[in-house]
Amino acid sequence: MGYDRAITIFSPDGRLYQVEYAQEAVKRGLTTIGIVCEDGGVLIAERRKFSPLIDEKTLEKIVKIDEHIGTAYAGLGPDARVLMDAARTTCQIHRLLYDEDIPVETLVKRICDIKQSYTLYAGARPFGVSFLFLGVDGDKVYLFGTEPGGSYAGYKAHTVGMGAQAVQEILEKELADRQIKLEEGIRLAIRILKKISEKEITPDQVEIGVVELKTRKFRKLTQEEIEKYFKTL
Repeated sequence: MGYDRAITIFSPDGRLYQVEYAQEAVKRGLTTIGIVCEDGGVLIAERRKFSPLIDEKTLEKIVKIDEHIGTAYAGLGPDARVLMDAARTTCQIHRLLYDEDIPVETLVKRICDIKQSYTLYAGARPFGVSFLFLGVDGDKVYLFGTEPGGSYAGYKAHTVGMGAQAVQEILEKELADRQIKLEEGIRLAIRILKKISEKEITPDQVEIGVVELKTRKFRKLTQEEIEKYFKTL
């Protein structure tokens, strides 16, 4: 009973229960998907209005971190906001020091260092959020997924949030032995989100961010662009 009351206590079988509880918070978050394509990459996230009075513009699940990097999250929004601010600060410090864009993995390591530090000290709790970082370095697009405990890995395609297992199975089936263009990747991500969602998905319930190799820029699609993709499906 006592092993889950403090982050600094290991259970007899070597588990940190507070970190596992943080992972459960991520699993209850809305579905988020990332796919690396031949000519870019795409992030797609479901957003849900819990009240008709909420301004949709304040419900951001995909955020531009730097000119060449964007991120999407699943889990606790306030935890995500703090770490995204830290990510933006890290990008600007790197640019001031080295006069270049920060490598995607360098940024991911920094955020995961912060996450890991919150698994070490009493009086703190782990961040209940997982990120997908999508960005471009040189002539290659990178997608990294992070976990509440501070671990991370690079992926060809990855998902976090509700329905992650079902989404992962579809991604493995569709992308195990082939690479797709960005346009096809966007449509695939929308199809998967529509398929695994418990309710019917409409364009205003989706955010999409893309990074293109030719421009080396990350941007979010407008609502009009998202509606066009939905119509093509």
